[in-house]
Amino acid sequence: MNIEMICKETCNIAREAGEYIRGESLKFSTGDIETKGKHDYVSYVDKNTEKKIINNLQKLIPGTGFIAEEGTYKQEKKYNWIIDPLDGTTNFIHGLPPYSVSIALMDNQEIILGVVYEIGLDECFFTRKDCPAYLNGKEINVSKTGKVNDSLLATGFPFSNFDRFDQFIDSLRYFMRNSHGVRRLGSAAVDLAYTACGRFDAFWEYNLNPWDIAAGIIILKNAGGKVSDFSGGNKYLSGKEIVAGNPYLFEEFLEHVRKFMSE
Repeated sequence: MNIEMICKETCNIAREAGEYIRGESLKFSTGDIETKGKHDYVSYVDKNTEKKIINNLQKLIPGTGFIAEEGTYKQEKKYNWIIDPLDGTTNFIHGLPPYSVSIALMDNQEIILGVVYEIGLDECFFTRKDCPAYLNGKEINVSKTGKVNDSLLATGFPFSNFDRFDQFIDSLRYFMRNSHGVRRLGSAAVDLAYTACGRFDAFWEYNLNPWDIAAGIIILKNAGGKVSDFSGGNKYLSGKEIVAGNPYLFEEFLEHVRKFMSE
């Protein structure tokens, strides 16, 4: 497997998907919205984009499995693509960026490739195993901010699962009072990509799925960042909770997240 070539082609596939989404955004209407669950939306754009991505990835590496948000699930033993065709659907249906295409490739349980394409700014974040992370071909690194008090943070607000809502609000209250601020963009893939390139210093969120974060995780790690679950462990991909940030403030940030969010 030529992972460098595959990474390059995956970027092209993500950009092609983004071009389709960008075009559809010009004629999209609220009548095209479907509801998957409480405040959880999907449209023909999500579904068609997923089909396009999977069709192209099947040609790129025949025989791979797929774990995708809009229902495509065929898991192989070795290589599996993890796909969010439109991360930030709620933003998209309201005509509000950012929203993105997120594609990751796993070799057994290891993420070996990640691409996040943010459509509004035409920014493609990508990396592969044992390689730096890039934004539109330029190497990126996490910030060097050393204290939470000096940081700009990102999170995502709960929209359907409120089981840990009070704990989350406590954490939000603390970080709002003890940082430069907290931003909520509406796309976890973009949150991780922005942390990877130093726009954010750290990020935390609960109730996420693998397709929301898989690509962003390897991009962040290869940009010098650290990732864990709320307890400091490694169940961030499957455990529906993630803490991410630069290595200089990560332990302090994790300590506070753990204090408020650990069950």
